[in-house]
Amino acid sequence: MSKQPEAILENNLIKQLVEQGYAFVKVHDGAALVSNLKGQLEAFNADIFTDKEFDGILNHLAKGNVFEKAKTLRDRFSFARDNGNVVYVRFFDSDNWNNNLFQVTNQVTQEGSYKNRYDITLLVNGLPLVQIELKRRGVEIKEAFNQINRYQRHSFWSNHGLFQYVQLFVISNGVNTKYLANNKLQSVKQTFFWADVHNKNITGLTQFASAFLNPDHLGKMIAQYVVMNEAYKNMMILRPYQYYASEAIIKQVSTSNDNGYIWHTTGSGKTLTSFKASQVVMDLPGVHKVVFVVDRKDLDYQTMKEFNAFKKDSVDVTDNTHSLVKQLTDDTKLVLTTIQKLNNAVSKAHYENRLAHLQNKKLVFIFDECHRSQFGETHGRITEFFANSQLFGFTGTPIFADNASKNELGKRTTKDLFGNCLHKYVITDAIRDQNVLKFGIEYVGKYKNKSNTFIDIEVEDIDKKEVFDSPKRLDKIVDYIIAYHNQKTFNKDYSAIFAVSSIDNVIKYYELFQKKKEEGLHNLRIATIFTYGANEEDEDAQGYLPGDELTMAAESKGKYMSSHTRDKLEEFIGDYNRMYNTSFSTKDTQQFENYFKDISKRLKEREKATFNDEKDRLDIVLVVNMLLTGFDAKKVNTLYVDKNLRQHGLIQAFSRTNRILGEQKSQGNIMAFRNLKKATDDAITLFSNKEAIETVIMPPYEAIALKFDEALKNLRAIAPTYQSVDDLPSEEEDAKFVQAFRRLMRNINVLQSYTDFDWEDLTIDEQEYEDYKSKYLDLYDRIKQDTTKQKTSILDDIDFELELIHRDVINVAYILKLLAQLKEAKTSDAKAQKKAIMDLLGGDITLRSKRELIEKFIEENLPLISDVDAIEDEFEQYWQDEKVLALGKLCDEENLDKAQFKALVDAYIFSGQEPIRDEVFKCLDNRPSILKAREIGERILDKMKQFVEIFIHGMVG
Repeated sequence: MSKQPEAILENNLIKQLVEQGYAFVKVHDGAALVSNLKGQLEAFNADIFTDKEFDGILNHLAKGNVFEKAKTLRDRFSFARDNGNVVYVRFFDSDNWNNNLFQVTNQVTQEGSYKNRYDITLLVNGLPLVQIELKRRGVEIKEAFNQINRYQRHSFWSNHGLFQYVQLFVISNGVNTKYLANNKLQSVKQTFFWADVHNKNITGLTQFASAFLNPDHLGKMIAQYVVMNEAYKNMMILRPYQYYASEAIIKQVSTSNDNGYIWHTTGSGKTLTSFKASQVVMDLPGVHKVVFVVDRKDLDYQTMKEFNAFKKDSVDVTDNTHSLVKQLTDDTKLVLTTIQKLNNAVSKAHYENRLAHLQNKKLVFIFDECHRSQFGETHGRITEFFANSQLFGFTGTPIFADNASKNELGKRTTKDLFGNCLHKYVITDAIRDQNVLKFGIEYVGKYKNKSNTFIDIEVEDIDKKEVFDSPKRLDKIVDYIIAYHNQKTFNKDYSAIFAVSSIDNVIKYYELFQKKKEEGLHNLRIATIFTYGANEEDEDAQGYLPGDELTMAAESKGKYMSSHTRDKLEEFIGDYNRMYNTSFSTKDTQQFENYFKDISKRLKEREKATFNDEKDRLDIVLVVNMLLTGFDAKKVNTLYVDKNLRQHGLIQAFSRTNRILGEQKSQGNIMAFRNLKKATDDAITLFSNKEAIETVIMPPYEAIALKFDEALKNLRAIAPTYQSVDDLPSEEEDAKFVQAFRRLMRNINVLQSYTDFDWEDLTIDEQEYEDYKSKYLDLYDRIKQDTTKQKTSILDDIDFELELIHRDVINVAYILKLLAQLKEAKTSDAKAQKKAIMDLLGGDITLRSKRELIEKFIEENLPLISDVDAIEDEFEQYWQDEKVLALGKLCDEENLDKAQFKALVDAYIFSGQEPIRDEVFKCLDNRPSILKAREIGERILDKMKQFVEIFIHGMVG
């Protein structure tokens, strides 16, 4: 059966949208877009604008980037009419979104660096607010996503930048349809299916258009559920389950005084949901304040930061009870605090008079992770004091009768305290939607390490504490982690948390790691943090700490700790200070809190492009309970476990590893040194269902190996040998090869995370795989080098997923060693050794760009060097000379001032932040015309990035 072409998809969708209330309008180029905008803004504002007045409006609309234009869209613009009167023009009605004017058009042509023609555009009041890109059935919709990214680079900015007003993109191949916010940091991982209230995905284009693109719903999404992230200066859009949860809370507040809770699995974005719900609820009639309540100081700090990212200064952290009372009594609409401070405020007599007038006001309390400290007297005290309050809880792991622990009020479930569940989105839903990752769990028993030494780590159920705590066992576990940490974390590109049963054992483990580091057995960066809770196993394994426990850091000793324990922690913090040039301590609460925050930040900010991995990375953090709940760091992918976990504590701890981040991070790795198999199965069953175990846990190694074999068979059908890639007859065949090899890479990426991995098990050897990979990268290079040409390649929109091309660290120091070996090689071996070096460079994504220069050094310089020890100095001089020549050539080609441009390059290398175009233009002899500025600026930036890629990246030996 032939595949349905894009044109039919397009025409059918337009017809459907017209039936849903859109007016069809022909807008085929930029001039028509501007003309239509004038007419629509006049109709929307019930006004007529002269050409001069409209030019002023256009100039206002043209200002700023995508993020700033999103704000312009929601603001009013005042201007002086030709007659001198000051009037306002609105661009979008967020309060009554059905008042906006909805149109649909198609095949709009925009010309920027290239001429692009867009599929379907939805215009609201004449502005393009939704762009829909279609691919024929059978084509991966990721290609539509990549096409959008290309349009953003090439032409969205042209014609007054009107297409930069797009709020949402929709991508579809008819069968699968997803939406995403217009976000410069976007990745395909931030594309979402729409769903119904029961989390059933609506994937077909027709059904999606009916549910999501109808003017009422689309208007509401743009008006209320696009979130402006101030920290990253980008837009975010709520996923369907976040939308339904927010709507459920809003409805509950608007129509009743009943409480309720939201069950959204850990890692699914509860902070964003609660922020948006809080933001809408605080503006509802009759609501006096919204109080967002967290448990633990680290959550207090982290949540405040995240809330303020969505709306700058929306919350002010209440660092003490006095500050909280002040915010409860002033005009602050949204208050963030901890349960402990709130408890102090309502239980201490000297605050009672100041808060008395609030007792009958409608306060809405939203509790984050409501399964923790709220169980007990505190919860009752709050609800008793604020008689007219309404309470909502968010949790990823609710308390049911089966996992409720006994407290002073008896066994209390989440339903007992908060009433009915208003919306549910469990871990199986999130994994299905690719909003969180599966867990790859390995129960470590008897294995050989990479040195072929037999390690006997018993994981059977043993109740004898002395067996678990025996020095011999701990020593073997440390050896095992050292042996496999690189494999689990892609050569330390990710970090790990090690959950340990007690503070005593944390100390033992830390000292073992340090001893083996001093012996030269590893170079891992290890840190630890623990507060002064009772030094014993947490039998309930709930993974939480009382929020004010950090204050005990300043005490020298007491019932919670010995001076020995404190001295040890002080010693370990000293190691940390030396490693990172910091000055933290246990000597006062603030210093200790700052130590905790620094560890958190070091893990959390590793995902940022500007993070200095060599200088600031932290490999493993040893903890008892800290960081096991409420902590979100995408660059943590591994949890080592030597601790009994169960129920909500187990799911919470495991979930530190399964945040989505690109293709390389395919699962959260759990390495359990205790037999948690039954506890894991029970926990998954409790929080989803019995059939969920296969959904939540990665399949065994053998099953992935079979998938790899299937992918390899498909690859060989297209290119039987790596040499045959050169003979593929067309770009269509090239694209098939790229997609087939990409599937193979995805499988090898998963396989290599298993400790069982061995190339001997596969039906292709490592060398042949590397040869295919070189051909794959050759195709990528061809596309990269074609960016200045007008011709569009079929490969342009294919994602090569270069993050999957990963191998052991090959840096310049390693290459220099190989060059020394080449220099000393016999003539008969030299040719083969040189080929091996060039193959190595060709297969490494960082050093590939340097291959030509290194080959030139081998050909021209190496024969002239008589002393092998001089190779490093000679190579460094050669590299500096080539760098100066390349920079000079670039400046000559683009008429740039060399000193100014070098300063710009140095600033880019230091900060990782691209310079803005104006900074580039200052380096030019003559500023380009407005028409040419964007094209010239982008070309120079591309050349600058290529220069840095070749001469700087990967050159740290």
